[in-house]
Amino acid sequence: MSFKWDRVHVWSCEIADQPGATASKLAILAKAGANLEYINTQRLSEKPGAGILLVAPLTGPTQTRAARAAGFAEHEGHHLHRIEGDNEAGLAHRLTQQWELAGITLQSLMMAVLGNKFVGYAGFDNVRDANQAAQILADLGVAGPPKN
Repeated sequence: MSFKWDRVHVWSCEIADQPGATASKLAILAKAGANLEYINTQRLSEKPGAGILLVAPLTGPTQTRAARAAGFAEHEGHHLHRIEGDNEAGLAHRLTQQWELAGITLQSLMMAVLGNKFVGYAGFDNVRDANQAAQILADLGVAGPPKN
């Protein structure tokens, strides 16, 4: 099994919880040439009527200037990593179980499968946890799938 593991630098901004709020922010980034690979929105439970929009990547001065002008800022508190690889039944369970046994708490996790490949985004509380999670992923790749 092979995996690809990359740090994702996330930008975020608050948005109104109403139709068009996300689209208007994404329009600004699209006009600046952003080719986004990660978009996530969530309502803010502690602030009714508001949400947060997270995006990545933003590259170059034109995109970062446009993002800042639209109210985005680098989202420093979220150590997000993109994981890609060959999919197999039970992989997500084995991976998250090993992270649990190592005492790693996930801030967020999203995984999807297309054909025989998967892509996921895993968020960690700190760099140490992210590095440890990467090593566990590498170890799983070397070990391969479990033998029945």
